[in-house]
Amino acid sequence: MSIRWNQSNVIATVFKAYEIRIFNHLCKFCLHRCFIVFGNFCVLHSSGFVTHIACKMTAHAPFSFAVKTASSLALALALALPAQAAVPAPVDQPYPGTIVLKVDATNLSQQIFRMRMTVPVTPGPMTFLYPQWLPANHGPSGPLTQLAGLKFTANGKPVEWTRDQVEVFAFHVTVPEGVSTLEAEYQFLSPLESSQGRVVMTDDILGLQWPSVTLYPAGYVARRITVQPSLLLPAGWQYGTALETATRLGDEVQFKAHDLETLIDSPLFAGRYFKKFDLDPGAKVRVSLNVVADNAESLEAKPEQIAAHRAMVQQAAKLYGSHHYEHYDFLLALSDDFGGIGREHHQSSENGVKPNYFTEWARTESGRDLLPHEYTHSWNGKFRRPAGQDVPNFNTPLQNNLLWVYEGQTQYWGGVLGARSGMVSQAGARDALAATAARYDNVQGRAWRAMQDTVNDPIIIARRALGWSNWQRGEDYYSEGALIWLDVDTKIRELSADKRSLDDFARAFYGIKNGSYLPEFYTFEDVVATLTRVQKFDWAPFLRARLDGHGPGAPLDGLTRAGWKLVYTDTPTDYIKSGEERSKSSDFSYSLGFAVRADGGVANVQWDGPAFRAGLAGNTTIVAVNNKVFKPEVLKAAVKAAAKDPKAPIDLLVKKGNNLRTISLDYHGGLRYPRLERISGTPDRLEAIYKALK
Repeated sequence: MSIRWNQSNVIATVFKAYEIRIFNHLCKFCLHRCFIVFGNFCVLHSSGFVTHIACKMTAHAPFSFAVKTASSLALALALALPAQAAVPAPVDQPYPGTIVLKVDATNLSQQIFRMRMTVPVTPGPMTFLYPQWLPANHGPSGPLTQLAGLKFTANGKPVEWTRDQVEVFAFHVTVPEGVSTLEAEYQFLSPLESSQGRVVMTDDILGLQWPSVTLYPAGYVARRITVQPSLLLPAGWQYGTALETATRLGDEVQFKAHDLETLIDSPLFAGRYFKKFDLDPGAKVRVSLNVVADNAESLEAKPEQIAAHRAMVQQAAKLYGSHHYEHYDFLLALSDDFGGIGREHHQSSENGVKPNYFTEWARTESGRDLLPHEYTHSWNGKFRRPAGQDVPNFNTPLQNNLLWVYEGQTQYWGGVLGARSGMVSQAGARDALAATAARYDNVQGRAWRAMQDTVNDPIIIARRALGWSNWQRGEDYYSEGALIWLDVDTKIRELSADKRSLDDFARAFYGIKNGSYLPEFYTFEDVVATLTRVQKFDWAPFLRARLDGHGPGAPLDGLTRAGWKLVYTDTPTDYIKSGEERSKSSDFSYSLGFAVRADGGVANVQWDGPAFRAGLAGNTTIVAVNNKVFKPEVLKAAVKAAAKDPKAPIDLLVKKGNNLRTISLDYHGGLRYPRLERISGTPDRLEAIYKALK
């Protein structure tokens, strides 16, 4: 290690005793890095970034003393800090040779994936990366904790690795002389239960996400790395994936070689119970529904149910007027044990729902906008992508400032396509919209935090549970974003005398370059320009007011313009009933200000609501209501009684930890559940939005 000096600028470098102690403390966290001292700054070199640490200067100190001090510091650092290779930056050049990746997914009892990777190499330093930034997750969510057992060998001899001390997803090796191939072995440990993460392997279903089982060489753009993947399945299992199969011999599947970017974006579902449905019969471009389930009974879809899925594909084609895939594969898991999921990919999507998706069709309507949402991502998010997500590999940070387009507009189209296809009834779509409008109209966190800022939550919160979600806010760019796009849609319709709509934007923005699946990146200005071409209006301030404003109240002008208003009644909609049934809870959010599970566990306490003001928190269990053992119906009866009699109590005996106490709620407003109500004398634009395209 050395310290370089800029002789013309250096006056002196003197550290007071306490400053030296602070600096030494900092050095303990930077033991593998080197400092360059020049002028009045110390520059801490790290792989991929440079951090400036201001150093106090004493102008009156002799230069010789400064040099001696700096020299002593340099010597101390040189003795204390071992050398560490930097992580090579990605360069747009082909990786020399093809990486062979073999995955063994047969260990169902212990839920372990085993990998062997063969990598063409040249002697010298080399760095391998485990994917960290996963596009569909919008954050640094690579499951590094589940990577285990990593070892490298060359010519049958072990090659040691060291983890980068800053970029912990990077592993450094030195390839010995005379070695042209490096072997790697490692495992991916599927969580055994949901408390450890999403379960991706059960006795009957497995989900293979390639970023979980893949290492790749640093220094190359992902699309310039070629990988030859193969998979060993449990005996007799079938699978669905967008990857092209080369051969299948018994239970070993050899896929065609792909660039790393395509591989990472092409997951696989496999199962003991499997069925495939053609969702676009006779079409030149295949669209398939690949279904795995806990049991054979769950696979029995009725013809009319598959017809609704086919209608959704057709409605998407009519909306966008294009496709951007060679073929498309819906991967759908029907399970209580396999982890739930909704994740987009360019030529496929991962979807996990409850096993009654087909068998209890009438009760699952509230979750049937999932597939339309993920399908829309093939156009929005995968073909058209925010410019801040034009990154060279899976370890480069993503910028999420346009997630209100990427996810918010997709959420909007998911609801629209669900209604237009008949996967969701118009009444069901309205009830879902009412629930969304009510939720965001009552977000108290709007007082301090704009919706635009929530695009950072995949990084800040990383989808961890929140204690006060109503105040903290979460990934609100999804559903509040959808409300903004309803506002835009109805504004276009109003300004054009209902001659144009957001449909025209969809065709103009996503319908370009039909058949191409090379990504096209967009900016805020691109969105505004396309809106302006569809309908002249000053869209930039219109959008920014809704993105950056603080409320109170959700952006509900679009709802009003659509001819509907948000109201509350004492009777829950079918949508709310379905949600309560799925979650095994009762929703008192708009009355008492919380939800409660069947066992009395309190959740989602509304900030500054009646329960909040009474001191209730989420880590509390309701034991009794007005001296009666808690049941949801007992609490509902108490709320109804208090609405009729202002003196009627709502006393909750609650347990928090080992303590019991009574909380009295001062509330007499009765039960309140959101729904939509027509505004008389106005055009019903919502009906027009939900009407199937011809």
